[in-house]
Amino acid sequence: MIEPEVKEMRYTRSSREFFETGVTRDVAYRVGRLKALRQAIRERVERVNAALWSDLGKSEGEAYLTEIGMVLGEIDYHVRRLGRWTREQRVATPLAFWPSRSRVLHEPYGVVLVIAPWNYPFLLLLEPLIGAVSAGNCVLLKPSPFAPTTTGVIREIVDSVFEPGHVAVFEGDGEVVEELLRERFDYIFFTGGSRFGRHVMEAAARHLTPVTLELGGKSPCIVGREADLEIAARRVVWGKFVNAGQTCVAPDYVLVHEEQRTAFVEAMKRAIGRFYGDDPYRSPDYPRIVHRAGTERLARLMSSSGQVVIGGEVRIEERYVAPTVLIEVESDSPVMREEIFGPLLPVLTYREVGEAIRFVNGRDKPLALYYFGPRREACEVLARTSSGGACVNDMLVHLANPRLPFGGVGMSGMGKYHGKASFELFSNLRSVVKSFTFFDNPFRYAPYKHLNLLKKFM
Repeated sequence: MIEPEVKEMRYTRSSREFFETGVTRDVAYRVGRLKALRQAIRERVERVNAALWSDLGKSEGEAYLTEIGMVLGEIDYHVRRLGRWTREQRVATPLAFWPSRSRVLHEPYGVVLVIAPWNYPFLLLLEPLIGAVSAGNCVLLKPSPFAPTTTGVIREIVDSVFEPGHVAVFEGDGEVVEELLRERFDYIFFTGGSRFGRHVMEAAARHLTPVTLELGGKSPCIVGREADLEIAARRVVWGKFVNAGQTCVAPDYVLVHEEQRTAFVEAMKRAIGRFYGDDPYRSPDYPRIVHRAGTERLARLMSSSGQVVIGGEVRIEERYVAPTVLIEVESDSPVMREEIFGPLLPVLTYREVGEAIRFVNGRDKPLALYYFGPRREACEVLARTSSGGACVNDMLVHLANPRLPFGGVGMSGMGKYHGKASFELFSNLRSVVKSFTFFDNPFRYAPYKHLNLLKKFM
């Protein structure tokens, strides 16, 4: 008898044993766990709200709009469609291979690791989990240590819904992540910065483990000369300052026509006042930076280049950075080289849209690109640029549509998820040919006397 190779499995042993039982391959079982997850979340909405307020200062409205509601919507989308997604897909078979039938099967990879960041600690941990469970995998979840209250609620939810070998939460600092990455997984899903994303990919390469990297970068916004400036400013302000700018797809800078910069900045000032009042510090709808170090980093970026024309207030101890707009920013300054990940918005100018396009293309491909203006120019911008996703005359909403795959390209990441794309991401597409034995086609065998005839059927 051949003994299976035994490797160090401190974290993954229970998950591998559970996966080998075959329970997760049952579609009805998957649907049942997703429905139980939905119910567990609904029963704890108030506690999730309180946790997000504690960790990030998110209001109840923002917490539901950007995290809880999206998770519940994703579960609903999978539950309603999983039966169709898991069916065998018939594909045509060349006549030369008759009598045979060809199928594509979706099978689970096995044991999946999900590493999530702190900025949307509920959404970015549970949304990949939904796709992985939907596809029939066992999952190890590694939340960020910087959102401990939210992690506590998530652990309670997971423990109430899943068997320990099916889904497990592992808390801890960077050392826990390193220990997890030393083990072999069948798939790794990482959301975070590009620097650690490289490290995750290197660790995965040791086991030839496939990875999805949801990174970030500097997502641009181009405001066309014919854009409705009031609407553009209002939507840019919303997209930039939701979650205090700590959003991977938030616009990192705006390019506006040089003759319209003053009007656009004034329109943004009005929108900020409308959303957060004269003093955003006192607004219950304006969140805080996740920790002191992040607040200090943003203060340094703010002073690195340019002129503050809106906001600029920083309270280190209270992790508060006001919604801030900068002009006269140098293109090679730190605030234009680093991903800002906070409520600082540089506004740059261009003379013609081609100049704006060249500026965008001179940098790494972004996770998102935004354009405001007429359809004709929007088509030109989209045709001449590349990004993970894009919105025309809007902000962020492309990631909220479960029918649209979400992810990066180039330095902003690899792999797409959300909706059916999540199910497919965590599934191995297994190609199967079933041949019959009532006829044995002699054309395939040597000597190849009928090659010319065979060529006609291939």
